[in-house]
Amino acid sequence: MHVPEGWRKVSLSSVAEVRTGVAKGKQNLKDAIELPYLRVANVQDGYIDLSEVKHIQIERNQIERFSLKIGDVLMTEGGDFDKLGRGDVWNGQINPCLHQNHVFAVRPNQLKLDSYFLAALSASHYGKTYFLSCSKQSTNLASINSTQLKDFPVLLPPFPEQQKLAQILSTWDKAIEKLEALIAAKQKRKKALMQQLLTGNNRFAGFKEKKWKTILLSDFLIPTFREENKPIENYLAIGVRSHCKGTFQKPDSEPDKIEMDKLYKVKKDDLIVNITFAWEGAIAIVKEEDEGGYVSHRFPTYTFNPEITIPDFFRYVIQTNRFRYILDLISPGGAGRNRVLSKKEFLKIEWRLPCVDEQREIALVLTAADTEIETHQKQLAALKAQKKGLMQQLLTGKKRVKVDSHV
Repeated sequence: MHVPEGWRKVSLSSVAEVRTGVAKGKQNLKDAIELPYLRVANVQDGYIDLSEVKHIQIERNQIERFSLKIGDVLMTEGGDFDKLGRGDVWNGQINPCLHQNHVFAVRPNQLKLDSYFLAALSASHYGKTYFLSCSKQSTNLASINSTQLKDFPVLLPPFPEQQKLAQILSTWDKAIEKLEALIAAKQKRKKALMQQLLTGNNRFAGFKEKKWKTILLSDFLIPTFREENKPIENYLAIGVRSHCKGTFQKPDSEPDKIEMDKLYKVKKDDLIVNITFAWEGAIAIVKEEDEGGYVSHRFPTYTFNPEITIPDFFRYVIQTNRFRYILDLISPGGAGRNRVLSKKEFLKIEWRLPCVDEQREIALVLTAADTEIETHQKQLAALKAQKKGLMQQLLTGKKRVKVDSHV
């Protein structure tokens, strides 16, 4: 690619030292000491996750060799494609702290290469394109070695311009972090609301004298069969996955030709349960945007008796830890793909329910909380997309910044 005027393209090794990490499992260490170290799981794309830091044995005379220093840019050697080369700048959060051999510590020459500029460049489309182009790849996995990292062609603006670019991107990062923290706080608040409202610990005025009733699911879930007898060439397949917690997972690919004997059409507010061996106990309620989709006969479908409960309320019931714990209890077999859910046992589940009017009030509060979270999540996605576009412009020199003469 064209190198902007005043910039250079140089190998990473000419402006930084690439340091490999300590290997696990070494035996018969002399004068060993146990110290914290960073694994691939700790090095995320744009931040360092220190929620779980493990320890490793190392000989005392090797501590200096493998210790991180402030300003080191941490990068991973691989894993999933999205993990390749990802990383961030180490700011000395733990001292001393080592790094595993699957995590590179790139130590820039601080007179030639700004750490934050390098971290941004490696995380940009330019950087990721390079790492993928030279990586060793297998199914869903990719890796790079230290030689390939050393050969990374760094687009090198003058040092003051690097600092200015890093400062601009840092402003975006702070805005993104602030919004992420706000979303986390809103999600925590919603979780607390669910705990209070769905257990009856917090009641609305006007309903406090009305008792909740324990009811079997079979008392208000009505099996429905909207079978399609004619062959369907293309369809919107809907699958319910356990990790979605009450939502549907649509396929990433184009609609497929139907190969199942029976296919059922779903409508808004249908409750669908996945009883197959693949995703045990997953459950969701059809939203308006999913209406008209189809599920296989392996996904029992139910409608609600509106005199007992309403979909908008029960949508939150199935997200609770207690409901999912019950599903786990009645799913026989081992973990993951060895487990199935019995329709009969599912319908035997008991649940305490308020009257329909109180359910409606609870659903309104929780829906409002969801709407607020979704709005912030859309704002976050927009911010990240804008930052990505800005990175592509700034870090390749397509868009230049003015640097103060005194910098």
